[in-house]
Amino acid sequence: MNTLKHYFLIFCTSLCLVGLGQNKSKSIQLPDGSEISIAYLNDYIQKAMDSLNLPGLSIAIVNDNTIAYHNTFGFKNIKTEEPITKRTLFEGASLSKPLFAYFLMKMAEDGKIDLDKPIFPYLEAIFPEGIIAETSLENYKTLTPRIILSHGTGIPNWVKGKPIEIAFKPGTDFSYSGEAYQHLGAAFGTKLGIAWGKKLDSLFINEAALPIGMGRSLYTWDSKYENTIARGHIKGKVNPEINRYKKVGPGFSLHSDAEDYAMFLIEMMNPKNISVATRDEMLKEHNHFKKDNKLYKETGQTGWGLGFAQKPTPYGLMHLHTGNNKDFQAYTMFIPDQKYGFVMFANSDNLFPFLEKLEELLGEHF
Repeated sequence: MNTLKHYFLIFCTSLCLVGLGQNKSKSIQLPDGSEISIAYLNDYIQKAMDSLNLPGLSIAIVNDNTIAYHNTFGFKNIKTEEPITKRTLFEGASLSKPLFAYFLMKMAEDGKIDLDKPIFPYLEAIFPEGIIAETSLENYKTLTPRIILSHGTGIPNWVKGKPIEIAFKPGTDFSYSGEAYQHLGAAFGTKLGIAWGKKLDSLFINEAALPIGMGRSLYTWDSKYENTIARGHIKGKVNPEINRYKKVGPGFSLHSDAEDYAMFLIEMMNPKNISVATRDEMLKEHNHFKKDNKLYKETGQTGWGLGFAQKPTPYGLMHLHTGNNKDFQAYTMFIPDQKYGFVMFANSDNLFPFLEKLEELLGEHF
């Protein structure tokens, strides 16, 4: 093969790979079957952001298990007015949780963790004295990955240095808990003998993120992203600090962006790195809300799988999760029956009023 022809073939192959997973359509299909033009959506988003003074946004929409839309708007920092690009990273806040749940499901599939074996034996030797209230210790000893991932522990969201008190018999009710996710991450890292810092994050990247095309998502800080990360904002004021996490925080420390996270949504709807059976187990309801549950009464959510909340819609069961680190907020949802997914990250504390405005155009997404 002559050299010119050889390089031409490489060039064509590269173009194909760049386009893989990207939909070049000029419109997006919504869960109700209607379509909206990308040009109109871009204009609508910009006007909605301007009306709320939303500093910056990364947003992606999945159609038919393909990224049909990805765009970024606004600034990394309202003082410097450096624009957000399609490679800008955001704090994922609690969108960390379902992705970490996916990682553990992959590890369970590979036999590295048992979803129904208590985590206490891995943590007992490293726990500081008094971390668990004496009255809650026996209940704590029954906590398993399955109970933690479905928020059935009875542990508060965060205990902030106080002894952990468990509100009910684990597995019998719902209590959203980032604290419990932290214990799960520590238990898994301890079980493997790698703790819960860079080595655990590397395992996540190599076994969960990279195989599904997530090349810019990580739980501990990497200095190569120093000039890529957005800055957070609260009430219009910039926070110049970067959270350079040294430990994996399964409940909060993810850095990512909408395009990368959309690859995770595609994996959830069309699994390639885990089996369909493992995916189905993850999306099955494991914690059904009682009628007096606040989320049930206020949002119509009915329960929790292993990672995502669940809500029935006319178009199929919606799986969703919010994220709120105060100066960074995020939101994602997907409806497998429609092969539709949605995710957005913002570097501010006013993403959810923006979501309400966006729902006026796109229909109910939360």
